[in-house]
Amino acid sequence: MSTASFAEAARALSGLAAWTLGWRPHEFWRATPDELAASLNGPAPAASAPPDTQAIATLRAMFPDAVETPDGR
Repeated sequence: MSTASFAEAARALSGLAAWTLGWRPHEFWRATPDELAASLNGPAPAASAPPDTQAIATLRAMFPDAVETPDGR
């Protein structure tokens, strides 16, 4: 990577960190690449299985759909 392209990439990432994370320059320059990536990507989604039939039935009983009237209300 050339010096110019590194400087351009650093400037862009610094601006992104300032805009989205509220980081000041010293916070950006003290962060590791992994810290920057983790901060910009956010937490990893938790792996979970879809609800089973019983769970869906329980939720439907707890939160029934409203009955729609002929006028759409």
